This record gives sequence, structure tokens and C-alpha cells, in this order.
Amino acid sequence: APADDSLTTRADIETVYEVQRRRTPEQIAVAASFESTSIFQYGAVLGSWFNERNLPFTAGFFAQVHADRFAISGKAKKIWDRKRPPQMDPRIHACIRLPSNASYPSGHATEAYLWANLLAVAFPEHRGALLKQAGLVAWSRVIGGVHFPTDIVAGRMLGERLAHDFLEHAEVRAALARVRAEAAPFVNKESQAVGAGSP
Repeated sequence: APADDSLTTRADIETVYEVQRRRTPEQIAVAASFESTSIFQYGAVLGSWFNERNLPFTAGFFAQVHADRFAISGKAKKIWDRKRPPQMDPRIHACIRLPSNASYPSGHATEAYLWANLLAVAFPEHRGALLKQAGLVAWSRVIGGVHFPTDIVAGRMLGERLAHDFLEHAEVRAALARVRAEAAPFVNKESQAVGAGSP
């Protein structure tokens, strides 16, 4: 993490402050909506059928991914022990709950990019939209005033690396194939509905 007295941290602080000055009620609402994370937030990309009721295996698999990610990024936070933006500059006021743990790297960003990259293996046709959604989740933490941009960059790097490393394991690849198979009836039904609506 950048040192507290570095130019990078000063740029970080000024960026968060400027985002705060310009944030709109709509942006605040988005930041609040991502305060608690869920794999099923990606239903905004995949469709309303992408929910825990329809996909119990998917829910269980990504709950385990969450636990593994939390253990890894939580350890990194303890190593760097970086203060949150409002703790560095009194001008900054979080508009969402300020976590009690350290700022670097962003756990939300780590998880968002890890989840998006794993989902992109199961649903490669949605890869671009999944990664765009991950970016929205990550940047919402800057909008909320609880993370610096460099926290988000570090979280993205860690999330992408974790996805790469997880995918080295055959059991993870097999689980993602099962995620796709569990979703198949809903994906097929949606495709048929779209096709039926075509001229």
C-alpha cells in the first residue's frame, strides 16, 4: 500500500474528496445497494432467474469462494493496515457504513473481480457485462467514501489473480461446469422466450 505521507496517498485523498463533492443521490443509492455483497447481484447481468432459490449448488459453491477470498484478503489487510479515507482526512465523510477493518486491498473489489471472472467461465457470453458489473461494485466503494482508488486497483489485481489460481484446480473447473448445468434450464427458457418474441 502507498505510504500515508506519499504523493500517491495525497492523490488518493483528493480523488475521494472530489468524488464526494460530486456524488449524486443516485450514486449514493448504488453504493448502499452494494454494501452487502452477494453472488446473486450478478442477476442484474444474467437475469432475474439467477437467484438462490433456483440455484442452490451455485449458492453453496460461491459461499465457499467467499470464505476463501475473505481469509486471503483479510490477511492482506492486516499486513498493510491502511487507514480508511475518513480516518486520513476530516473532509471526507462516508455515506455508507465505515468498516472497522483496514482499507487495503478492497475486499469488495477483490470479491467482485474474483466472482466476475469465475462466472465468466460458466457464462462466457456475458464476460464483458460481468466485468463491467464488477467495476461498478468496486467503484461504489470510492463513491461511498470508504476506499481509495489504489485500494480498488489492488483489489482488482488480487481478485483476478485468485480467479486464475482457483481455476488451476480441476475441482473448481468442474464446479463451474455444474453451475452452468444448473442454470441451463433457465438460460434455455429465456432464450426460447426471446426467440418467440422475434418477428
